[in-house]
Amino acid sequence: MRYIFSIIAFLFISIGGLQAQGWAKKGKKFQANLDKYYQDPMTSPLPKEDVANFPGHPFYPVSKKFIVKASFKLTPDTKPFQMPTSTDRLPIYRQYGIANFEIDGKQYELAVYQNQKHKSTLFVPFYDLTNSDTTYGGGRYLDLKYPRGKKLKIDFNKAYHPYCAYSDRFSCPIPPAKNRLELEILAGVQLRYQ
Repeated sequence: MRYIFSIIAFLFISIGGLQAQGWAKKGKKFQANLDKYYQDPMTSPLPKEDVANFPGHPFYPVSKKFIVKASFKLTPDTKPFQMPTSTDRLPIYRQYGIANFEIDGKQYELAVYQNQKHKSTLFVPFYDLTNSDTTYGGGRYLDLKYPRGKKLKIDFNKAYHPYCAYSDRFSCPIPPAKNRLELEILAGVQLRYQ
């Protein structure tokens, strides 16, 4: 009987280890794909002269702490609006829902948006206390999959800078004031130069 319990305990530990490897692998894969995108002259938003010498992004270490399961509430009655950008371009978005989550025992909320032209993913532009220090002052972005129910997975390890962090020739959405988080999100992309 003790032998069976030992096997069961071993399986639980092994499965837990595999799950841990899974989230870490996904974070590393995101990092590798983002660097590859920026190092490819056909896709990179970097100035042409910088692409060949781009060493890759500095990233915070992949952290399970910043992968949260948020409760999600649809906001179906919200109207489309023009989201301000760093230029006079005004793309049309609609608030798709509200995500509520907890980090370090404190509750936070983010508005989740849907681009009315490109609806394949949801969009979360946000500010946090790392901006203008270890991350871009204009905030960071997340692209999220549509939730299947009342839960939404938010992986801040996949937070990235808008193109405007690399070149002023782009027009980048400005995160709405309601998406200002009063904590340091020590996950995702950092500034290229610190």
